[in-house]
Amino acid sequence: MPTIDVHQHLWPERLIEVFAHRTRPPLLAGSTLELPGGVSVEVDLDAHRVESRLALLDRCGIDRAVVSLQTTLGTGALPDEEWAELVEAYESGILELARESERIVPLAAGRFRDGFAGACFPASALLDVDALANELDELVAGGGFLFVHPQSSVPPRGAPSWWPTVVAQTGQMQAAYAAWLDAGADRWQRLPVVFAILAGGGPFQLERLQARGVSGRDSLHENVLFETASYGRRALELCLATLGVSQVLFGSDAPQLDPAHGLEVIRGFGDAVGDALWNRNPSRLLA
Repeated sequence: MPTIDVHQHLWPERLIEVFAHRTRPPLLAGSTLELPGGVSVEVDLDAHRVESRLALLDRCGIDRAVVSLQTTLGTGALPDEEWAELVEAYESGILELARESERIVPLAAGRFRDGFAGACFPASALLDVDALANELDELVAGGGFLFVHPQSSVPPRGAPSWWPTVVAQTGQMQAAYAAWLDAGADRWQRLPVVFAILAGGGPFQLERLQARGVSGRDSLHENVLFETASYGRRALELCLATLGVSQVLFGSDAPQLDPAHGLEVIRGFGDAVGDALWNRNPSRLLA
């Protein structure tokens, strides 16, 4: 059965060149990526070569990878014209790579465009769905899906290095998920929306929502979906028990994380769950 990973990132060469020539974050200094907010991370640039990515897919038995421009690179922290330069370099370059290999399935950055399977938006964008109405209508009309991703944040002084990813980003995703349940899910019922990293644990909050008067009907929507990157068996057990198998999808956040670990976790639930999470559910998005 085909295996599809709905959460990977791949930098085309021209985007890497833009990073290398920038004088303020996000920028590349050798193999160090300096991000807004004073965060620096080491990057394996070889992992962003298409040959390396296809080799990773082969090693993990992944047939297709949905790739996006991660909004943690600076959306919301950069002037619009600087972010637009990054978007242009990514979108033009990733379309070329997708034409070279149909195993690479690109998402546009912040709006729907021809040639893309959907669009990636930062979590904060969903806090005002009225401002996104035109973009969301275009996604519905074009048959695309919306992928909601965490964005950059400034850690508090003295915070540990894991703070942005474990605390700030999960909080962003829970807020985006709650905002979509409140103002978007009923209005755009036909639009599939995939929340990265299990919406920061959003499904864990459903009982608390119901305790505050939100009915099960208002909190469960068949087109509100959750991808699994960075989570293990205990988190997936809770999500699958809450949502069933039809709303959860396999995602890895490669190359930051190795897809093999997530695949192994899902295999532990049996073939039927695996078929749903990495085949049937993502195939619906790409149909």
